[in-house]
Amino acid sequence: MLMGLPDGWVTDPELELTLAEQLTALGNGVVPHQAVHALGALHRAHVDGGLAP
Repeated sequence: MLMGLPDGWVTDPELELTLAEQLTALGNGVVPHQAVHALGALHRAHVDGGLAP
């Protein structure tokens, strides 16, 4: 697992995706670890009244 996504997420040969299709599938999405961090920061801001690193 790399960056929170399972191996072969868009590169598995069985998917038969071209490189362009793989890049499109990834799009501008964030990796799960980044999303968890962002949600935690937003939650802290709401609960504590401020953002902490």
